Amino acid sequence: MPTHLVNIKDKLFENIFENAPNGIAIVGLDYRWVLVNHSMTELLGFSETEFSAMKFSDITHKDDLDEDIEQLNKLLNGDIESYQIEKRYFHKNGNVVWTLLSVSMERHLDGSPLYFISQVVDITKQKEMIWEMNSIKEIAKNQNDKLVNFAHIATHDIRSHIGNLGMIIDFMEEETEGIKDDENFKMLKESLSQLEVTISNLNEVRRDDFYQHGNLTPKKLSAFVENAIYNMNAIAKNEQCKIINEVDDINVMGVSVYLDSIILNFLTNAIKYSSKDRDSYVRLRSVIEGDFVVLEIKDNGLGIDLAAHEKDLFQFRKTFHQLKDSKGVGLFITKNHVESMGGRIEVESEVDVGSTFKVYFQKA
Repeated sequence: MPTHLVNIKDKLFENIFENAPNGIAIVGLDYRWVLVNHSMTELLGFSETEFSAMKFSDITHKDDLDEDIEQLNKLLNGDIESYQIEKRYFHKNGNVVWTLLSVSMERHLDGSPLYFISQVVDITKQKEMIWEMNSIKEIAKNQNDKLVNFAHIATHDIRSHIGNLGMIIDFMEEETEGIKDDENFKMLKESLSQLEVTISNLNEVRRDDFYQHGNLTPKKLSAFVENAIYNMNAIAKNEQCKIINEVDDINVMGVSVYLDSIILNFLTNAIKYSSKDRDSYVRLRSVIEGDFVVLEIKDNGLGIDLAAHEKDLFQFRKTFHQLKDSKGVGLFITKNHVESMGGRIEVESEVDVGSTFKVYFQKA
């Protein structure tokens, strides 16, 4: 090759070597650092002089050294042309630096080994992100385990109380003449029955993971609406709020306990935030839109200022009225239940006119 081309080639290599954003080093067959670029000194904190006085093994984490040397021997023997591994170096300040190390070999014209060429990319931040994600996953798993244990204890204990209440109701029926015909007693007995169904549904959730849409099963929407209305009859009567049920006999894809919770939450809110200035009502009806069944819950209550609160409507601990028992939890939970079943919620509302919530369920 002509001398001027050799000079150009050498100059080009020198520019690439010195200005590369990642570390590049030439390492001797005795594992000593022969030459390092500026990025390498920045990465590990040692000067060129300090590098030249060390072997790479001096600043390699002991748990990564054996694999590195094993790969180097394969290079020397000609078994491989290059290799890439994750490897930890020690910075001059003592910190561990995670890197992605790529190594190849330069040889003499006769094929004998000359030196190793190492390229070093800092991946410490990526590693830290992975560790943080794994930590969050572990925390979430631990919290989930605690919730499962809590649900097991809670459902077991509540079921015991339900059994006791059932026995008391039986005693009342036997000992109190005419109580079976009392409307309030009938509502109490039916409410206790519905509570037992809810506990059974909670056990169903405790045993299985329903956050995958494939685990949903067909459910009769009108049955859940009827149960919710029955459970709210006493409260609606007390608040002088009329409940109108226009839900068709149609199936949706869902989870029993979630459907119970969703319908009961919307119905409770509609009654709770009814207006005292007019005859209150809540109308529930169903509409089919494409692949969805829409449950529409419409009221003529206090309404919500959507211009001010639309972004916070389903956020945790956000409330929009000054009732003392408003916690800002119901809508947050309800939205999560609906979305976990592949649905969504739309809202229309006007202050002192009323609200309409449209809940989209997957059609069975």
